[in-house]
Amino acid sequence: MILETERLYLREMEQTDYAALCRILQDEDTMYAYEGAFRDDEVQEWLDR
Repeated sequence: MILETERLYLREMEQTDYAALCRILQDEDTMYAYEGAFRDDEVQEWLDR
């Protein structure tokens, strides 16, 4: 855990978060500011960082 409040629990991402992260980073509408959605390998690189 990094931070906890009454309404928020913040923690570091883990490999088990990969599928949820894919839903965000591979969504064209969400990622328009990044000039497009990420590929699987790009999501993994992002998570590894």
